[in-house]
Amino acid sequence: MSDRPRTPDAGRRDGALLDGEPPAGPWRTVPVTELAEQILAGTDHPGRPLLVAVDGRGGSGKSTFSASLRAAVLGAEVVATDDVAWHHSAFDWADLLAERVLEPVRAGRAVRWQPQAWRERGRAGAIEVPAGCELVLVEGTGAGRRRLSGLLDAVVWVQSDAHEAERLGIARDIAAGVNGDAAAATAFWYGWMAEERPFLAEDRPWERAAVVVAGTGLAAPGGEAVTIAAAPHGSRSAAR
Repeated sequence: MSDRPRTPDAGRRDGALLDGEPPAGPWRTVPVTELAEQILAGTDHPGRPLLVAVDGRGGSGKSTFSASLRAAVLGAEVVATDDVAWHHSAFDWADLLAERVLEPVRAGRAVRWQPQAWRERGRAGAIEVPAGCELVLVEGTGAGRRRLSGLLDAVVWVQSDAHEAERLGIARDIAAGVNGDAAAATAFWYGWMAEERPFLAEDRPWERAAVVVAGTGLAAPGGEAVTIAAAPHGSRSAAR
């Protein structure tokens, strides 16, 4: 991959970044293992896992990037905010996540929590974080929100072309069948965006990012390399 600087809307229509989000850059491509080492070295966290939020817009590549980073760190776990939000609320879940997951993890305790909505609807399993983890990634739109900043050690923002993220997100949901047929999945997407855009415009989690990862339209997350840039707002950066 080339280290040539690129911008998220290169070759795309204007307005690829929404709601005041600034374009990151210059970009460079590094091994995922190198980024993992930099993130782990950036914060002291004796006796507990490092807590890192992976935030970004719907369809940006957060889950794929989180899976790559998890595979690069022995003893890493991923908590998906979608599992906390499931049949609860699109974005009003910060207190639940803090009380049931982040605070116990910061105290060095294992987590095994079955949200009420899971029990009521017969969803099996639980949200689990074993004791002794090295790294816990909290992945999902809103994971790096202001309300949780005191419980997180770092935020990674996955920057995406909004139009491409929409295309990929709808195609993903249709393929998975999670929100019904094509028409229902598309309607669900636009309903989600009606909540996501004002939330992100007000909260602006990219301003708290330590590093920005290129999502859609650039080097796709996944595999052995990732394309990164320093945070544009001067947060503590892992993109050294």
